[in-house]
Amino acid sequence: MFELSDAQKGVLAASGNLLVLGGPGSGKTTVATLKAGKIVRESLRHSQKVIFLSFARPTVARIVESLSKSTEIENEDKRAIEIDTYHAFFWRLIRSHGYLIGLPRKITLLTPSAEAIALASIRNEYPAASKLTDAQANEKAARELDERKRLAFEDGRVCFDLFAELTAEILHGSQKIRVLISEAYPYIILDEFQDTDADQWNVVQALGHGSEVIALADPEQRIYEFIGADPERINHYREVFGPTEFDLRNDNFRSAGTDIAKFGNDILGGAFGSETYCGITVNTYAPNQNQAYAAIKTQVLQARKRQLDSGKEDWSIAVLVPTRKMTRAVSDHLRSQQGQLPPVSHTAAVDVEAAILAAEVIAFLLQPKSPEGDFGSFVKLVCNFYEGRGGVTPAKTHIEESARINAALERAVQAKRNKKEIARNSLVLPMLDTYRNARAIALSGDPEIDWRAVRTVLEAGECKRLREVATESRNLRLLGRGAQLRTALSQIWRDSLTYARALEVVQRAFVQEHFARAGRPESGVVVMNMHKAKGKQFDEVIIFEGWPRRKNGNIISNPDRIVRGNARNQDLGQARQNFRVSITRAMEQTTILTPEGDPCVLLLT
Repeated sequence: MFELSDAQKGVLAASGNLLVLGGPGSGKTTVATLKAGKIVRESLRHSQKVIFLSFARPTVARIVESLSKSTEIENEDKRAIEIDTYHAFFWRLIRSHGYLIGLPRKITLLTPSAEAIALASIRNEYPAASKLTDAQANEKAARELDERKRLAFEDGRVCFDLFAELTAEILHGSQKIRVLISEAYPYIILDEFQDTDADQWNVVQALGHGSEVIALADPEQRIYEFIGADPERINHYREVFGPTEFDLRNDNFRSAGTDIAKFGNDILGGAFGSETYCGITVNTYAPNQNQAYAAIKTQVLQARKRQLDSGKEDWSIAVLVPTRKMTRAVSDHLRSQQGQLPPVSHTAAVDVEAAILAAEVIAFLLQPKSPEGDFGSFVKLVCNFYEGRGGVTPAKTHIEESARINAALERAVQAKRNKKEIARNSLVLPMLDTYRNARAIALSGDPEIDWRAVRTVLEAGECKRLREVATESRNLRLLGRGAQLRTALSQIWRDSLTYARALEVVQRAFVQEHFARAGRPESGVVVMNMHKAKGKQFDEVIIFEGWPRRKNGNIISNPDRIVRGNARNQDLGQARQNFRVSITRAMEQTTILTPEGDPCVLLLT
């Protein structure tokens, strides 16, 4: 067993409600897992469990893997430790007891992509988020909430944003259910407690009536204030639960032997304690596209060589960027050949709404054609792709594109009814031609081969909209990540020599994906935006931000920066916290790439 600090030993020895404070890599989750094992051995009755809840699935996956490898906890005791996300835990309660607050008996999850489609018409009535007045923003939010509740209570389709609110209503409304939960889970460990919003805090207070609560928190890692996390939440917990406190903030196990944690803390404080930091490299690059992307690829290749030379099997390198748009751009450039720089194999953690909806289009084309004809249903899925691809921030151009496709289909249908030709410039014609080519594929029964065949037809067709669908489907790496999905599609083929219900299978797989606890932490090279790195750790981290655009020597725009516009005249607190989180994901080395002539303001004294 590794050497525990005095504070960690104190956590193991204490009883009652606890508050464990610590920074990145301080050992909060490690000691909490050991604490769970001790509780199982000494305090649980038969069939009771300790439940460990985290916001982030990557954190859950990391804890599950760590627990499975632990030699300090007996295998029998491990089975009494349940590790899950807040959302998955809430969903189980809603499915079992939602009828008590008026939900239909049969409910389904409204996935983020399906929610985006359902709210598209409301969102299309307002300007882009950056152009909304306060009154418009409040009105839009209220209308969206009303529609979410209508979808839940009338249609039985419940979205993630309502999970905590509905769970709190169930728990506060029924003492019997609270007792049932406390009997099943007399000890509850809450990871990343500082990020709980008001509804989640209401749930925690209800759970605390009958269960002992262990809250793990980093007071300096509040990166979700913009969606309701309250900076006073830790004080709220102190007031309501009166916990015994333990401070691990001086401990660093993740990047021991380096100054990575110290540098992250100095970024947060806005002052640097030394000129050099072990494990931290800051490089500048020439602020133009070609040299910028050559610089990031060079850094990735050098980091990959270091990891390969180390002889480790499951090494990991994260390339972290400030924006979703930049995630895609960096991924595209890493995938391409640049002069003498070869392509870099990697995965990209892009927002998956567009990829999921594109996968639904391909799955539909794998299914047998309906005897009555199903081109209209196919077009509807393409419209769904445009309405939902932007998630919670849809582009008006995409919603308008869906409307154009719908209108063109209606005109085409009307022309056929009137026994007239469809207009030669109709956008339906190339879509119909590509659809027919996809339907003409001789399917093999191998899901991977057939999936790629359909995608190839969409890519090669004359319909630019279906080419977009094909491009987005590549971001999912669907059949590379889903042995279970391949198995399901293969079984359908064996049963009927067709992919009947392929669309249903794909949709169900993605619903299950939202609650998946299993999985391995990322390995290899991974590109993602900085927010997505929370709860993760990597051998090396490379942080790459955008560069200023100049005209006549003056900066005219400054996109994709760690600090918005790289301007000092704004509140930098949230940017400092985000930057610190990204820096401290690394165990061995963090490299920061910033443009020469206008470096990140957080790196300046």
